Amino acid sequence: MFNSVQETLPREEIEKIQIAGLRKTLKYLKNSNSCLKEKYKHIEPEDIKSLDDLKLLPFTTKDELRDCYPFKHIACDISDCARMHMSSGTTGVPVINAMTRGDIAQWGEIMARCLSCAGLTEKDRIQIMPSFGLFNGGFGFHYGAERLGCFIVPAGAGRSLMQLKLIKELEVTAIGAIASYPARLIEVARESGFDFRETKLRVAILGAETWSDEYRKRIEEEMNVKTFDIIGLTETGGVGLGIDCPARAGIHIWEDHYIVEIIDSETGQPLPEGKEGEMVITTLTREGLPLIRYRTRDISSILSYEKCECGRTHVRVSRIRGRTDDMLKVKGVNFYPSQVEQILLKYKGLSPYYQLVIETVKGKDEMTIIVEKADNGITQKELEHLDLELYDFLGFHSKIQVVPEGTIQRVPGKAVRIVDKRKKI
Repeated sequence: MFNSVQETLPREEIEKIQIAGLRKTLKYLKNSNSCLKEKYKHIEPEDIKSLDDLKLLPFTTKDELRDCYPFKHIACDISDCARMHMSSGTTGVPVINAMTRGDIAQWGEIMARCLSCAGLTEKDRIQIMPSFGLFNGGFGFHYGAERLGCFIVPAGAGRSLMQLKLIKELEVTAIGAIASYPARLIEVARESGFDFRETKLRVAILGAETWSDEYRKRIEEEMNVKTFDIIGLTETGGVGLGIDCPARAGIHIWEDHYIVEIIDSETGQPLPEGKEGEMVITTLTREGLPLIRYRTRDISSILSYEKCECGRTHVRVSRIRGRTDDMLKVKGVNFYPSQVEQILLKYKGLSPYYQLVIETVKGKDEMTIIVEKADNGITQKELEHLDLELYDFLGFHSKIQVVPEGTIQRVPGKAVRIVDKRKKI
């Protein structure tokens, strides 16, 4: 379902669509039920002459949406909405995104594009492993696969033995899952004598968490698949905002539906191409929760507006490295867990299961890296080399604890990578 018309539009045509969509969204918000409309009372759609004028508009933050709980931020009447999903609310009040039927159709379209970008067609059989519930992942994959015409296996979350059984017996060719789940599938496969090479599986589309290139290599080798990194947020309409293509030259953002900016998270100023910062998203076709300049907290960069090797012309951004609120500061050093993962998984004797435990000891921060062993484990010489490599990156020594497989608790949903005990002091 590679739609050459939409996905290979010339840059000038994309920008025309975006300017028109921005004006339409601004007008729609100003005349809506949303409490956010007060932000735009002194700005008119006609004031938008070019995409450069986007910076004249105020940002929208997650805290603003939380303050509107449950529905005061929804632009249309709730009676015009067909369903809702919401953010986890793990760090505060959740954000509800109420969706119209038009929003659901838009979601299906961009998800179908993502699946097509990963090489799927109507001949594929996709097993959907995220949960079907308030979390948007399961439904997003379902809508996209339905639109593309795939055969759908709506397995949902958990029950790993059953997942493997279905993959083999139903001759599944693709899976959609949260990024950390394949590690569990590989673990269960080893325990049960399951061989991925005896299946038809060839594609794994993974998202909802940051994951490193080393983890990607590990999954591809163990499962004999090609992996694709898919992104999206509940607030912007769910999974499907963008995905990387076989060229591995960045994540394509569907620009006829979204405008992406990268800003300095401290100053709010737009950053040039190639400079890493906070991703900001403006929706152009959403009805229930249209957003202008939404600060996602995701860290990325604009890689290129040039045509990709795959033929698509939509902007490419770097894979998300973390979130502004995921950044750790230990002994004055700022870093993301995914950067530590990238180093750990260079060693075949270490598992993708790890935790960074940070605590204050005698008034000073200390970090312990707990990581499970894999296969025959890691040698003392490799462990010494790992310690030096981590020191070169972090600038301080961490305690490294290599523990037996199964030591770290397996939890449903996203993996728990950080245990910050400093918050309790």
